[in-house]
Amino acid sequence: MDHVFVCGNPALDFAATLRARRTARFEMFAAPDRLDAWYVESGIVDSVSPARQADVGRATAVREAAYQLITARRLGADFDDEALAVVNDAARRAPAAPQLTHSGRWTAATQREALSTVARYVVELLSGPDVPLLKECGNPECTRVYIDRSRGRRRQWCGMESCGNKIKAAAYRARRKTAVGSTG
Repeated sequence: MDHVFVCGNPALDFAATLRARRTARFEMFAAPDRLDAWYVESGIVDSVSPARQADVGRATAVREAAYQLITARRLGADFDDEALAVVNDAARRAPAAPQLTHSGRWTAATQREALSTVARYVVELLSGPDVPLLKECGNPECTRVYIDRSRGRRRQWCGMESCGNKIKAAAYRARRKTAVGSTG
């Protein structure tokens, strides 16, 4: 698995596929096959028709609109009309439809069906009960937004394996450097 799913909702994980928005900006959908991999690894679909560059363009447009809307909702700001139109247009299309097979559930989708499913997650998230739980990662280099369901709502990082361990290790090294410097 190449993609990271730590945000607590597929809409948030999708929005987080452009990493480090304030600094290095790392694009997870650098090639069409990376978009295909995200849809399957996220569990939204079991298989998806191969993406073309135009599909990546549509997906990144929905992702950026979703990120704008998520940020606005998190900050209590008004939604951008253009971002609303992009997400709503994608959500309006037919979503991926699961099928029952002899071996269980299977969801095969076209690129547009997979994207519609993601857009519907955005709509449900931003109109649902988890809005007050949206937080941005405390790592200054990270721009992931996650749902904080921790006791006391004190979670600080999108994920311990990614940002939490990096921040804690850096703080530990800084304390050790200060302690060594003050004794010498």
